[in-house]
Amino acid sequence: MAATRKDPRERRSFGPDDDTPVFVISVAAQLAGMHAQTLRQYDRIGLVSPSRTRGGGRRYSGRDVALLREVQRLSQEEGVSLAGIQRILELENQVEALRARVRELTTELTAQAQRADARAQLGSRIFAAGTGGEIVAVRPGERPPRFATASQALTLWRPGYVDPLRPR
Repeated sequence: MAATRKDPRERRSFGPDDDTPVFVISVAAQLAGMHAQTLRQYDRIGLVSPSRTRGGGRRYSGRDVALLREVQRLSQEEGVSLAGIQRILELENQVEALRARVRELTTELTAQAQRADARAQLGSRIFAAGTGGEIVAVRPGERPPRFATASQALTLWRPGYVDPLRPR
């Protein structure tokens, strides 16, 4: 039986990402350079709250460990109190949420502008037709040129429009 080779695009990563809770408290404390009791205190005051197992054990993610390191840096190097650190983290979360919202709105606004441009281009196709069959494209706001014949017709072309009064 020959081994089949899978398409590399179908490969999935089975390793944990930054948000996957994988570290027990002792490992997270070691990675963050702190004592496990400090992590418990931070959890109690809501500074860094890890995920919990069914049995209630704490599980820290890579993002949690990075946050613990930042808390330690702010505390030791900058001299910020735990209440100040908590406020800083709240504000950083708010800023990130606002940035994400701005990205969403920018994307939505760009898409709306593109749709409006497309509609404007489609709606700007105006033609003048003379009785002799002459057809001339006319820009919006312009009058059609004078033909030799007295009769003129102005037609607005809308793609996909079906005139309900016109027989098929």
